[in-house]
Order: sequence, then C-alpha cells, then structure tokens
Amino acid sequence: MASARLTAAALSLLLLLVLALGAARAADEGEARALLALRTALDPTGRLLPSWAPGRDPCGGGFEGVACDARGAVANVSLQGKGLAGTLPPAVAGLRALAGLYLHYNALRGAVPRELAALRGLTDLYLNVNNLSGPIPPELGAMASLQVVQLCYNQLTGSVPTQLGNLTRLTVLALQSNRLTGAIPASLGGLPLLARLDLSFNSLFGSIPVRLAQLPRLVALDVRNNSLTGSVPAELAARLQAGFHYGNNTDLCGAGLPALRPCTPADLIDPDRPQPFSAGIAPQVTAPGGGGGHGRAPSTKALAAVVVVAVALLAATEAGLLALSWRRWRMQRVAGGSPSPPTVAGGRCSTETAAAKASSARKSASSALASLEYSNAWDPLADARGGGGAGLGFSSQDVLAQSLRISTEEVESATRYFSELNLLGRRGKKAGGLAATYRGTLRDGTPVAVKRLGKTCCRQEEAEFLRGLRLLAELRHDNVVALRGFCCSRARGECFLVYDFVPNSSLSQFLDVDADNAAAGHRVLEWSTRISIIKGIARGIEYLHSARPSKPALVHQNISADKVLLDYAYRPLISGCGLHKLLVDDLVFSTLKASAAMGYLAPEYTTVGRFSEKSDVYAFGVIVLQVLAGKRKVAVTTAQLPGDVEELVDGNLRGSYSAAEATKLAEIAVACTGEDPDQRPTMAELLQELGTL
Repeated sequence: MASARLTAAALSLLLLLVLALGAARAADEGEARALLALRTALDPTGRLLPSWAPGRDPCGGGFEGVACDARGAVANVSLQGKGLAGTLPPAVAGLRALAGLYLHYNALRGAVPRELAALRGLTDLYLNVNNLSGPIPPELGAMASLQVVQLCYNQLTGSVPTQLGNLTRLTVLALQSNRLTGAIPASLGGLPLLARLDLSFNSLFGSIPVRLAQLPRLVALDVRNNSLTGSVPAELAARLQAGFHYGNNTDLCGAGLPALRPCTPADLIDPDRPQPFSAGIAPQVTAPGGGGGHGRAPSTKALAAVVVVAVALLAATEAGLLALSWRRWRMQRVAGGSPSPPTVAGGRCSTETAAAKASSARKSASSALASLEYSNAWDPLADARGGGGAGLGFSSQDVLAQSLRISTEEVESATRYFSELNLLGRRGKKAGGLAATYRGTLRDGTPVAVKRLGKTCCRQEEAEFLRGLRLLAELRHDNVVALRGFCCSRARGECFLVYDFVPNSSLSQFLDVDADNAAAGHRVLEWSTRISIIKGIARGIEYLHSARPSKPALVHQNISADKVLLDYAYRPLISGCGLHKLLVDDLVFSTLKASAAMGYLAPEYTTVGRFSEKSDVYAFGVIVLQVLAGKRKVAVTTAQLPGDVEELVDGNLRGSYSAAEATKLAEIAVACTGEDPDQRPTMAELLQELGTL
C-alpha cells in the first residue's frame, strides 16, 4: 500500500511538472507570437526591425530593444526614434509582464489600442511624438501601475477621460499638442503622486478645477493655448509660481497673475462644475473582455466556484514560473553560463549606464527613461538640496549657474531621445568610456551639441564635480565653445553638457585632403583662412591661461586639431575646455593616449607627470605645423624641419601663400615645441608675434 501511495504521489508530481513545462512553453510561444505581431504592425516595410525574426530568443539579446525580467518574461520594449511608421496593434496585450513601452519619436499612426489596459504591470507608457489619432481610451484608467503617461505631440481627439483619475500612482501626465476638447476633469485632482500635468496646446474649455491646487506633489501645470475660462484658483498660483503656465487663455482671470485680468462676479462660478462626465463619481472601469457591471449579485455557490478556480490557477501559475525559471537556467548553462550584469572593469567608466546600470526598486528590466523623467534625484543643482546647493559650488543667488540649468526632458527632446540619426561621435570602452555626443535642437530652434557622460565617468565627490561645472559655466570667449546648459540625474546615472553646435566640423577634417578634393577646391583652406585660424586658436588659449575676475587660469591639457571646431566663417572654437575638472583621473589619462600618439603631448609630461601652460603652448606649436603643412602627421623638432619653408607648406595651396608669413609661422612653431618648457614663449607673447602677420 505504501509503495502504491508513493507511486501515485510521484505520478502526480510528474503530471504537475509536465503541466508546468507546458504552461511555460505556452507562455514563451505566446510572447513570441505577440512580438512578431508587434513587429509586423510597427514596421510594415520589414526593414527597420530585422533582428525580430522567428526562432530567435527575445530574452537572449536577439530582439533589438527588448529586455526581459528575471523570470524570462518580456518586461521592456524600447524602440524610440527608429522611424517606425506602422500602427500599435492590440497584440501588444500579449506581453503580459510588460513594464515599460517606449515607442516615442516615431511616425506611428492609428489609434491607441484599448487592449493596453490588459497590461496591468505597465508603469511607463511613452507614445509621444507620433501621428496617433482617435480618442484616449478610458480603459487606461484601469492600469493601476501606471506612473508615466506620455501621449503628447500626436493628433488625439475627444476629451480627457475622467477615468485617468483612478491612476493613483501616476506622477507624469503629458497630453500637450493634441486636438483634445472638453473640460479638465476634476478627477485629476485625486492623484496623490502627480508631479507634472501638461495639457497645453489643445482646445480644452471650462475652468481649472480647484482640486488641482490641492495635489500635494504637483510642481508643474501647463494649460497654455486652450480656451479656458473663469477664475484661476488662488492656491494654485501661490503654490506653483513659476511652475504654472497659463498663457493664451483670454477668458481666464485671477489675482496676483500679471498676465490675467481681474475677475468679475460672473467669473466666480464653481470651478469643478464643467465635466465631460459626471463629477464626483468614480467610474467603474473594466479591462477589455470583462463582464458587465449590472444584474443580480452572484450566488454563494458561484463565489465558492470562483475561489476554487482562482486557487487552482494560482498554484498552476507558481508551478509554471518555477519551471520557466528552471528552463531559462538550463538554456543559459548550455549557452555557456548565465549572463552577469554589466560592471565597471578596473574602475573605468562605461558608456552603457543609461539602461544597463540603472537599478530601481520598482523594476529591474525597464529602460532608464522610465525613472529619469523630471527626476531631481541626482541634480546637485536642485534648490531642494539643503541651502539651495550652498557649499556645493552653487547658490540660489548664482544667476549664471541658474540660467544654465536645463531639464532632462528638454535634453531628450532636443536629441530625439538620443536617436542614432543624431549621433555625432562616440568614444568606446577602449577610449575610457567617454559617452557619446549628439546633435540636437532646442525648442526655440537653437542647434546644440549634447555630450552625454555616465556618472561613473564623473568625479564622485559632488562638491568637486560642481566646482568643475561652475568653471565650465564661466568660460565665455569668441574662440571657446560655450556651455549652454547642463543637468544631472542620479536615476539615469548620467550627466548632460549642452554646448553651442559648431557646424563646420573640426580642423582635423581639413588636413590630409586628397588630390581629388584638392583639385576641386573642396576642404582646402586658403592661406588667409589658415592665418586667421591660427590667430583665433592663440586667442582662445591665451584666454584660458589668463586669470580674470570671472574665472581662474585654466590649462586645457588636451588641445589637438580634433578639439578645434570651425563655424561657417571658419572661426576656430576650442572644445573640451575644463572637462578634466569633471572626469575621473583614469579617464583623463586614457584620453591622453591619442594625444601622445599624434605628437601633441609635451615631452616633460612623461618625466614629471604634470601639465602647465607650457604644455598647451607645445600643443599649439604642433597645430601651427599641421595647418602649415595641411597634414596630421608633422615633424616637431628643429632637426626635422626642412630648410626651405616651401617644402613644409601644403602643396594644395599651389603657391598661393606668403613665404615671409610661412617662415614666421614655422619659427613660432619651432619655439613652441622646444624641449625645455621654460624656453617656450607664453601665449601672450605669441599673440604679440602673431599680431605682426
């Protein structure tokens, strides 16, 4: 009898295991089908997502932009800025464990599918900057986990659903620049965590609900360019101050707001009255496919049956997850071991901090875009830090520093969420991990270059880091690339430096011009332009070396032809000034290898290991030789310089230059590149010499 019972128990266990494996296999197949259906709808051309192919493992890195959680379920789809021009299909609801959906900055059309409501674990929904149309599905109000909803810059119509007032975890609701009508739902005033609400550039009418002024965490409300009427709640204007934007609503009135007219008795109506639905009633929202909410109450037997079924389903689910984890572990073992999280090798920084290193309690596999939106966590410039940043290099009265602050949201918008199409250059891990540089456009149309630094690349002492930022903020000269703004985010683990964009590339692009381009006159600098460039570089370096009331003396340390940028008028601007004040030492040292290989590094550095102003003078002498010769690789000792200056000057000039000026420049270059730093001239002395040309 005992053996029979053991046999029965073993058979039962085996049956459960088979059922669990079957459930895991079905879950895998279901997600694969959902992903392939998503690919077909998002990319009807079939050219933009070639890695999404049948037979590949989505969780093994085979699907671009897909990340999985620890259980092997798809948790994140990040395809922002890919040029997708299809639709978002209902099949996305098949990704049951999805936590983040990032499809912004594409050209998606069609409606927002109501089936999204089935994704009960979704925290971040980014569908902004597309061509989506139709109404906002009220079913979104059933997605209790939602924290960020970005639907702005589309063509959505209809009213703002009152059901969105059920999203008690929501922190950001961005619906601006659509075609929405109706009133602002008072139910939005019941969102305890809402920090930012943007409803601007729509056709909303009615008054601003007074309940919005009672939101405990609201810091920004934007209702510009609508048709709102009535009085602005006084508490709202007093609390938000600069965070409240209300322009171009001609029928609004209020006290203490200079752009608004005073209110009359006719304006003082109940601000919560205008509603597209009944006010004060929390609507009951069911997910797609749910049953109706009317009829008789269920019987006791029916409730008991439901409980039994629920318990059975829960047990099967737990067994399925256990089997799925075991199967994933086995697959990883066969493939050569389970993947380990990215680390910083040898203390060097990594460029992949945005998604690979970000680790948060609310989800481990979702994109860092989820937690960085409007994040102030590692913004050492934030006034919320004790004393407004006093003791960290900035104060609330520091007008220059405050004027250069820029939001992470604007940086993302400017670069189209760091689209590969805007990538200007990137240094890989062999170069020390210095992050990429992107071209971008600010909202006012100003072109910029955004340098993206991982937090591990930056000095970890915030006071030291901020002193370096302040120095960069103070650098202002016609021949130095100006810093326009900066922001940092501990949630993202990155810092962004926003510079003026210089359109004509670097000086190095005008060296080593081949015969074909030279014959056509392409990229061959005229002699007068070369003189002007050399003088401009000298003025920029002299400015850095000089101590002024607005800035201390600064040694660049890494001047090269790559660091000299040219605008449309071929005015030189020195880039990278002061970056060594922000970056960790090992990264600074690693970037010097390229300088040493090209001959820019002064010989005394190898003996004393220190930089001085004369180190920059040496690099300047090398650049003078490069401009004269039109080549990257030049001789830097007197013994190697040709006796006849004609042999040194770029042959592409075809004799169109001044021999006397060329001789003078060659002499300056020789003086700058002398072995003894004490014998080299200062930049002030060089400016006097160049003034005679």
